[in-house]
Amino acid sequence: MKLETRIYQKENNLSLKKHFREILADLKKSGFLARQLAERDIKAQYRQSYLGIIWAFITPLATAAVWIFLNLSGTIQITETGVPYPVYAFSGTLLWSIITEAINTPTNSTNAARGLLSKINFPKEALILSGVYKLLFNSGVKIILLVIFVFLFGIGFHWSLLLLPLVILGAVFFGVTIGLFLTPISMLYKDIGKMVSMGFSFLMYITPVVYAIPETGVMSLVMKINPFTPVILTGRDLLTGVQPEFLTYYFVVLGFCLPMFVLALIGYRISIPILVERT
Repeated sequence: MKLETRIYQKENNLSLKKHFREILADLKKSGFLARQLAERDIKAQYRQSYLGIIWAFITPLATAAVWIFLNLSGTIQITETGVPYPVYAFSGTLLWSIITEAINTPTNSTNAARGLLSKINFPKEALILSGVYKLLFNSGVKIILLVIFVFLFGIGFHWSLLLLPLVILGAVFFGVTIGLFLTPISMLYKDIGKMVSMGFSFLMYITPVVYAIPETGVMSLVMKINPFTPVILTGRDLLTGVQPEFLTYYFVVLGFCLPMFVLALIGYRISIPILVERT
């Protein structure tokens, strides 16, 4: 009888398609767990706090208040913004806080569950999904506050306000994509997290968050090519009823983020179990 020859080969664990299919399957399975984790964390976030949900926007409000005071007192001269400066500054700092929170969400969610990761086998994507749920909750509160702020300064209702939540979702997607790339490095080297925090503090001042883009000069060019600029400006323009100036660039940024997000998810899935085992 002729014997069958069978060849065994090592499985290619670097198959991107295979990992992507597994990620989609695990995201679907981890929905309930992600909601439970998000609900737990949201309640813990505001438990034993007198101000509660107000903490979600105290920091951007304080930052905007400083710039508004400096502008009103004549300490600094701000270029004409086209809208009341308090609205300009507050909308910019609040949108910036949403982006930075989105960037920090993957790292914070993963670090918070480090103990679970080493003891329980569950889809790691649940941590990302849980962080996004919390982020959307906090962002929803900030959007409501932004709209109220706009009405208080007499801008009133306009149809572009209805598109604002979609732009905020784009900002969240943009931030989470960056955060997924940074998470494995931040978990491996704690210094990276501190450097990122310092870097984004500097980046805020080359982004039109609290002042408009200069008409000429090097700073004008830097701010125009900065990928954070269209995300901030498109959100502010829709909020204030102004024709979005950087809408095309905004869609280019989101289009570039889509494949980067997939690659970042795959990298997260591969690296996190290894990092947990090392630590």
